[in-house]
Amino acid sequence: MNSFHYLHFTRYCHPTRSESSHLISVFPVFLGTQVQCRQTADHLSQQQQLQHRRLKLKDPPAMYALRDESDEFVTNDNLRKKIKAKVNLKLVSAPAIEAAEIVEKLSVRDNKLGLALTSLRKYIREEQFANEFLQRDGLYELIEVISTAHGNTLAYALTAMQNLMELDHGWDTLDNTFILKIVQILSSKQSLINVCRPATAILKKLVEASPVSAPALAASSSKAPPAPPPGSVYRYGFEVVFEQMRKETQMLATVVDRLGSADTTMALYSMMLINSLMAHATENQWEEFIAEIERLNVRKAVIRLMSSHTIEDLTSCILDFQANMIRVAFRRKMTAVEPEFEPSHSAALNYIWSNSKLPEETDAQGTLKWRKLGFDTEDITQEFREVGVLGLDSLRNFVSTDPDYWAKVVQEQISRSKERRCPIAKASNEVADLLSEHWAIYAPGYSTSTTFQPFFLNLYKVHALATHFFLRMWNESGASRGDFPRLVALTRSQVKVALRRENIRLWHEVEQDFLECEYRAVRDRQMQELEMEDDIMSKVPVRNMRAKLYKESFEFVRQQRIHCLLEGAWFMNATPITTTITRDTMRRPTRPWRFMRLDNGTKYLHYVDSAVKFPVRKGLEDLPERIDVSLINEVATGTCVPFPNTILDTIDLSNGSLSPLAASPLSFSLLTAGGSSLADQIAPDQSRWADWTDGLNMLRRVGGHVASTETEVFVQALTEIGLKIKLLDLSGERVEIPSGLLAGPPPSNSDFFFSDLSYAYDTQT
Repeated sequence: MNSFHYLHFTRYCHPTRSESSHLISVFPVFLGTQVQCRQTADHLSQQQQLQHRRLKLKDPPAMYALRDESDEFVTNDNLRKKIKAKVNLKLVSAPAIEAAEIVEKLSVRDNKLGLALTSLRKYIREEQFANEFLQRDGLYELIEVISTAHGNTLAYALTAMQNLMELDHGWDTLDNTFILKIVQILSSKQSLINVCRPATAILKKLVEASPVSAPALAASSSKAPPAPPPGSVYRYGFEVVFEQMRKETQMLATVVDRLGSADTTMALYSMMLINSLMAHATENQWEEFIAEIERLNVRKAVIRLMSSHTIEDLTSCILDFQANMIRVAFRRKMTAVEPEFEPSHSAALNYIWSNSKLPEETDAQGTLKWRKLGFDTEDITQEFREVGVLGLDSLRNFVSTDPDYWAKVVQEQISRSKERRCPIAKASNEVADLLSEHWAIYAPGYSTSTTFQPFFLNLYKVHALATHFFLRMWNESGASRGDFPRLVALTRSQVKVALRRENIRLWHEVEQDFLECEYRAVRDRQMQELEMEDDIMSKVPVRNMRAKLYKESFEFVRQQRIHCLLEGAWFMNATPITTTITRDTMRRPTRPWRFMRLDNGTKYLHYVDSAVKFPVRKGLEDLPERIDVSLINEVATGTCVPFPNTILDTIDLSNGSLSPLAASPLSFSLLTAGGSSLADQIAPDQSRWADWTDGLNMLRRVGGHVASTETEVFVQALTEIGLKIKLLDLSGERVEIPSGLLAGPPPSNSDFFFSDLSYAYDTQT
């Protein structure tokens, strides 16, 4: 016998066009086969069937629609599921009617405006309603309300706009006037928190809607993608937003101030906007924007967040910020110091030299200036070749911290014989290089740190402490110029000790390790370390090789994690407990288990909810629902409790409790820019949790951090194994690895090419 689902209405109703309507209970009672959900029939034909058979409605069927108790719109795609679950339905006005009524109320702007906006922000996420709303010029009316409203009315209007922008169409006509209005709202310190939240999310969405982020163009290898087609929302981006931000100079400062807000959600939104701006800053404005970020001391504000009691809601964003700062540091390290072409470089060098209070002289080799500070030559670009602008900024900061101390140390070294002088500037660059190695500033990709790194965010202060340590060790050991490599190795050892367990150590302990340790104790510890590790690992070519292998290892792990997403896995549906997550009731699951799988195009996560686990076939036929990956703004972890009344014997409890009162350590939520949750899941074990949280992070356009220690350890292990294999090739043939490689004279003509040889062979030659 065929299995049918039928409707039985407990009462007959003839609703008006108001939002109040009669509930319809759904039972498996015989009523006729005509109301079965057919994929080929639209929702209007279903309404006709209902009208003719039971409801005896006088108005045309196009004026009505069905919603469930949570106001989810009933369509052909979900009607069968609703009936099977025996949910309650209600007969309401059709989306076209609701949209027309709301647009009319927006244009009149009377005392019913608040109610209209409340309904609008709820329904605007629905494709059917949104299309009707946009066709009736509703976007224009909504923008007009935003331009004139205040207080809660403005908050409701902005929330409606934020929800509309979760769609990938319909808001391509927003102009600079609207963007400036949003910037002005955020610039005002008097703006209410419930106004600032959606305004921040809107601006973030505009930053990310750049032409290069368009799905059709994201995979293009062209550096200058064509203009987006008509109707595409990917026509804004960083430059468009930043142009309006320039008109409100206090805007960014106000956003940074909100990082200290007592409202965790406000701090979260502000952190997400800053991360988005940093990740999308274009070449033309990068220097200007990052300089403003540094001037506002965002690092310090984020360090304060790390110790906040509300930190569980901000962990993911802070790790994203750390990853963005790794990119900033890497870019600075790879940017050559060119005082002839960059005024900022010239100004920094002039500041360093003028504060040394030394006279400029000449000798047989020409001008004697930078060699007095410890460089080997007067070629500044060459001297900063390994550390770039990062090294220059570090040295300038060291000088500015205490200019009198700098002048005193420089003059003290000049008074010594050449052999006994400490090359201060050269030491500063070596310390910058050591810190880059310690914090894996190898590439502009993802950071593998899974914990907070407050000392990294205090990089310049750590550099100053380590440089002080270098100078003190030089003096206490009575070193000469030939001992420079030995002092570098000593400093490397101390950096590892002082910066250990960075996420839990206190700053004063770091200062104590650098400023109060004795030379003999440091030397003895270093000798013990050398017994366990060959000093070959500290040589510059080997460190460069490690950086190259690190990039390759990370990419390998990335591909492996994404492959796990393509294979798919079962998860437990969960309930978020974090106050900052806005649960989207339209997507709330009714069954305890969910199977998810990424499609081959990596654009959608397809899934199915089920009462029991079952064998899922390859492909997507068994997975009718899907989540747009482009909507995933954050992968928050440790956010959920188990699905109610679920048997937990299939979940690994060894890594933490699954108490209904405590968040599972194996849980994660996929959040949109507005903070609503697309999915809340609990993984069956630690391995699956690591695969999916890191894999989803790596899929994001603004991905930033690794969530699991498994991935972090995996990348590091592959790097070290690869490095040892490379070194076996060299040590087996007893090839001596130099401490550094000097560039030869430039070619006399252009009759040459660069050979594509392996790094190991280059090292041998």
